[in-house]
Order: sequence, then C-alpha cells, then structure tokens
Amino acid sequence: MTHPNARLEALCDGVFAIAMTLLILDVRLPATISITRTAEFWHALWRLAPSVFAFVLSFGVILITWVNHHAVMRLVNNTSVGFIYSNGFLLLTVVAIPFPTGLLGEFLWTDHAGPAVVLYNATLAVVALGWILVTGTALRDHLTFDEVTAQEMGDGARNGYRALGLYSLLAVAAVWLPIPAALATALSWLFWLVLGIRLKHA
Repeated sequence: MTHPNARLEALCDGVFAIAMTLLILDVRLPATISITRTAEFWHALWRLAPSVFAFVLSFGVILITWVNHHAVMRLVNNTSVGFIYSNGFLLLTVVAIPFPTGLLGEFLWTDHAGPAVVLYNATLAVVALGWILVTGTALRDHLTFDEVTAQEMGDGARNGYRALGLYSLLAVAAVWLPIPAALATALSWLFWLVLGIRLKHA
C-alpha cells in the first residue's frame, strides 16, 4: 500500500536536493579578476574562504533539515491539507537559503557583514517557523502512529521553538557583532548535527 505522503515526500526530497546543489553556484572566482602569477591565484582562492564557509554551513543546514524531515515522515501514517501546505511553507524557506548564503559569502569579511549575517539568521528563524508548522500540524491533525511517535513529534516541535528563538536573537546580535554571530550560527548547527547523530545511535 502506498504511503499517503509518498508524493509529498518525493517532492520535498527533490526540492532539498536542488537547494543543496544551488549553493555551489556562488563559490567561484569573479570573472573580472586578472591573474598573471601563481601567487595571485592562491590569493584569489584564499579570498573564496568566506564563500566556502557559507557553502559548507548552508549545505549542513539543508542536510540536517532534510534528515529531520525524513524522520518526521516516518512518524506519520496519514496526511491532511494543513500538513501538505505546512510542508510547502517549509520548502519555501529551504529554497530561499541560497540567496542569503551568497550574500554571507560575499560580505562576511567586509565592513558590510552586518546585514548579510542578519538576513542569514533571519532566514534560519523562518526555516524554524516552517519546522514548527510541520510538526504542529502533524500533532494537531493526529497524523502520528501512536503516543510514542506523538512524543517524538512534540520533541521536534520544541526544538523548532528553540531554533526560532536562537536565530532570532542571533539576527539581532548580528547588527552589532556580525562575525561572532556568524560563528555562533555555525557552532549551533554543529551542535544540531552532533545531537542528531547521538540520538540516532541512542
């Protein structure tokens, strides 16, 4: 028997994959750069470090979000209109990630890093909101298998609220402290990665 969310999950998988692929497009040397010596080439590559940082960070963000989304789909045995549309909103937030990623890579080491880091964390806060909607709708519409899976879904919803608060605060802090805020953002996703791996092996 086909799972009621099979087509939804297939759509989500495709969107996640495309969003992850688009991230690499901003990691490139400017077409206008002039390189006449090997030392200049190495210098140009070094200047790509912020773009590489932004790429790796956002790839991790989308990967972890996809892993968590996959876990959510395993907790539900039914669907609803609200659940489908809340997933659509989450996808909207995910496909938006490449834009602030490009800005972060371009401006992180400049005097204009503040707006880029603010927008990046604001986007992550909206992603967390999408996660809250997905998990909240699943609970509200009683889509989980049983009480155990409902508890797991509730844990995911609480993590969504924590992420919303964290990235909202980091977005505000980035107005004055963009570099520390960017580093804190990266560390937070390292934490989510380690937490996810430990929970999978618990």
